[in-house]
Amino acid sequence: MNFFDKYAVSKFLGMFLILSFLVSCEQDLTTVGAGVVGNEPFTTGQEVYDVFVYNKNIEAVQSNKLPIYQLGTYNDPIFGKMQAAVTSQVLLSITNPTFGGLAQDKENKAGNSGEAITTVQENETVKEVFLYIPFLTKSIAIDSDGDGVSDQFDTEPENSENDNDGDGVSNRIETASNTNPLDAGSVDADVDGLNDPDGAALFTNNFAKKVGLDSIYVNGVNYDDIDSAILPSFNLKVEKSTFFLRDLDPNANFQESQEYYSSQEVSPSFVSDVLFEGIVEINNEEILLPNTDDASTEDVDESLTFTKLSPGIRIPLNNNFFQTNILDKEGSSELLSKSNFTEFLRGLHFSITDEEGNDVFLMFDLKDSNITLTYNYSSYDTNGTADDTSDDTANVLKERDYILSFLSQVQNGLINGNAVNSIITENYSPQITQSLDSDENASRIYLKGGPGTYAEINLFEENGGENIVEQIRSENWVINEANLVFYVDRDQLNASGSELEPPRLYLYNAENNFPLINQLTEQSNLETEPLFGLYLNYDGILEKSNGKGVKYSVKITDHINNLVVRDSTNATLGLTLSTNIQNWNVAEAKINNGAKRIATTSNLTPLGTILYGSNLQVSDPNFAKRLKLEIFYTKAD
Repeated sequence: MNFFDKYAVSKFLGMFLILSFLVSCEQDLTTVGAGVVGNEPFTTGQEVYDVFVYNKNIEAVQSNKLPIYQLGTYNDPIFGKMQAAVTSQVLLSITNPTFGGLAQDKENKAGNSGEAITTVQENETVKEVFLYIPFLTKSIAIDSDGDGVSDQFDTEPENSENDNDGDGVSNRIETASNTNPLDAGSVDADVDGLNDPDGAALFTNNFAKKVGLDSIYVNGVNYDDIDSAILPSFNLKVEKSTFFLRDLDPNANFQESQEYYSSQEVSPSFVSDVLFEGIVEINNEEILLPNTDDASTEDVDESLTFTKLSPGIRIPLNNNFFQTNILDKEGSSELLSKSNFTEFLRGLHFSITDEEGNDVFLMFDLKDSNITLTYNYSSYDTNGTADDTSDDTANVLKERDYILSFLSQVQNGLINGNAVNSIITENYSPQITQSLDSDENASRIYLKGGPGTYAEINLFEENGGENIVEQIRSENWVINEANLVFYVDRDQLNASGSELEPPRLYLYNAENNFPLINQLTEQSNLETEPLFGLYLNYDGILEKSNGKGVKYSVKITDHINNLVVRDSTNATLGLTLSTNIQNWNVAEAKINNGAKRIATTSNLTPLGTILYGSNLQVSDPNFAKRLKLEIFYTKAD
């Protein structure tokens, strides 16, 4: 309904009032504009405010149904040793499976009167069983010169004509001729389709490429920083788990998912058969699996080609165990449903049992991991003439694969299956322990991933700083920028010999667990991996000098504006490490005398650091590096 019509004012009078209003606005704008140019009524300034920070200990974190799992030993020179193991359910690819060509009840009738001669005992027998766990890889492989070699492995990443392997042929030509630009024994200089050193036929993309690996640490050093000529190794142990992982919580009337915590220990009390124990090498090259020759293609020998897997762990498991617990159970109640199977075969337990001085720690995705069971079985071949038995062949040996998985993700994003990460940590030093869960404003901030530590921060005053917020509001400031700058305590890190530093921090509202990131005002660089390329205004990325961390800057401009302009609550903030800046999820954690939902993004890293807090004396030589809130504003005079 028209405003003027509502109050019975003529349309003419309405138009007149609108025009008068517009002219009045124009005159006001002209006056204000003249004042800005002539009298400069605005000034800019900077203020620094106190910040109060408290270190908090995390006794355990929820560690089941995770996106990423941790395995191995990480010995942090500041926070001590952390050991991680994984216990996971094993899932059938289909329930009540049929192995071979006939269901078990059909096989049981073989030889009975009235049964077809094609009904035979198939005698399914395990040929081999392999566990495959792919390593995490770099999300984006950058190839600046487009020569087929990612920058990470290119000696001259800006020069497409360089010869990386020194065989006399450039990377660009090798890539075009389907030879390996990182292998001097793989070259086709005349591009005739034959490998020059041995004359073997070349097949497209038939060599193992090098892939950038992520989240692998060897003796406290990132895998990327290890001599490429050395293949680090570790001792992997795979055991049968006897620990029953419940999917639903009986204490919640089976209406909620069961929560397991990192403090849950499975070994040695709940493990039995050892399915594998041996040395595994960490290799950044793709795994090549030879294909089987196809007799119908006489001109091509498929056995010279390969199926490629992403770099990872691929090890044989005990054949007899899978014969007894999988193939021999065909048609039984144990394989009838998921619940029956997980009650029968409760899962596998993975651990790394390295000796002291050879610490390996890695992360992997159980959803991408699997077990491939290859088996042989006897079949009856009618040669396509079911009515003519003269050309039939009995006891034809055939081969099939059956896949067992661990976790899977369904359409609604929930995870099917269950696995728990057991993470055991050493006691911290007295210096760290005394700083945790105290009421004292900290001089140092201790941040540690996993079941480690985090910090809570109050701005302006310990009790919320409402008086200061009201004072800023009364001054009519326009907040241009607000920063929290966290300086790294290089003295302590250098003294401890700490080499690895967390690449990014995550600051969030610890009372409602909402992020402080405003996606509407953010900038991102999609050519960079998610940890560093997203939310660049928010920042929190480690700034380095001479290869060592100096500080992290987190912009909270929107948060301060919400306090001043929109009268938002000056909530306590939480500070953790970030492994994925897009991960804003929270989960239960056991903290001092209770439980609390905290950000999960720091749960998936073993790294830690020490930052300067705010409680530094003026006489302290590092006083200028104390944690403080910097506000840049514009004010009308």
